Amino acid sequence: MKQIDRESLGALVKLGFFFAFTGISTLILALTLSNGSFGDRKEYKAVFGDVTGMAKGDDVRIAGVAVGSVKKVQIVNRDKALVTFGVDSDVPLTDNTNATIKFRNLVGQRYIALTQGADGAKTTLKEGSTIPESRTQEALDLNVLLNGFKPVFQALSPSDTNKFAYEIVQTLQGESGNVENLLARTSSLTNTLAGRDQLIGDVITNLSEVLDTVGSRDKELTDTIDTLQQFVTGLKDDRDAILNSVDSISDLTDETSDLLVQGRPALTEDVKQLNALTKNLSSSKNLSTLQNSIKILPIKLQKIGNAASSGGEFNFYLCDVRGSITIPAIAGILPQTKLDLGGPEGLAVGGARCDQPGYAK
Repeated sequence: MKQIDRESLGALVKLGFFFAFTGISTLILALTLSNGSFGDRKEYKAVFGDVTGMAKGDDVRIAGVAVGSVKKVQIVNRDKALVTFGVDSDVPLTDNTNATIKFRNLVGQRYIALTQGADGAKTTLKEGSTIPESRTQEALDLNVLLNGFKPVFQALSPSDTNKFAYEIVQTLQGESGNVENLLARTSSLTNTLAGRDQLIGDVITNLSEVLDTVGSRDKELTDTIDTLQQFVTGLKDDRDAILNSVDSISDLTDETSDLLVQGRPALTEDVKQLNALTKNLSSSKNLSTLQNSIKILPIKLQKIGNAASSGGEFNFYLCDVRGSITIPAIAGILPQTKLDLGGPEGLAVGGARCDQPGYAK
């Protein structure tokens, strides 16, 4: 047997490395395309009402990360679909796990998205368990949706149509519950409006009557608008006088403020003294005196009136005068003269009666 030379041996080794690398790459690519895994996977099941487009090998994802694949799709109970899928053994699922079928792309591929429910279950889902239909949700039916957009698509180019359809899927994917609620509320609104048909008709009729009335009063409305325009024009013409009045009012306010500032100490003192007076008058002793005086005053006034009506009880006798009177000078006749009232050179008043007891001087 002829010995293999060194160059041939090197080429053979390179060829072996090439085949090994190509085989490994092909195996990895095949596992990737088939969503295969080198690790162990746990098998679970889920019941759906509709799995249109779902096929063996489709992804099973959690938060967008592939963690398994679909193994089998079969019919149960004549109108339900049972999907068997595997999940990596290192990814635990809980009893409140929800399964939703979503669109992977516009070609029609689907995948199962697993999410944890809001009830906060902590029990691990046992291998082989089935997720009930109450915790599953089907994908949005794009056929019905896109058929409704046919008139729009006819006016768009193919690239714009694809982009528009993709945006619709991205917007509505997983939001079927919200869309249903929106449609339900819209239906409720339309039903309510339909039930108020008579009321809406009455409102429109009354509004029409109001508009007719306003239209029949066109001249009066025009006169009102003209009068308002004249009033505004008058205000515009008199704005200088109005502004001057405002300035005068401002000056008056300043003067009043200064007056109050200057008179504040006196007012404060008056209030203080008035407070002291009211405090003094409000004492029990003074209140009693005032009360008695007020009660007796009418009686005294009546007696004085009776005495004055008889005619001679109020005669007064002058006993003493003190003071002086200056008589101005009369030109050419009398000089200025000062007359003392009282004293030896003054006005003579009094008499023997003033010396009697009981007469005050």
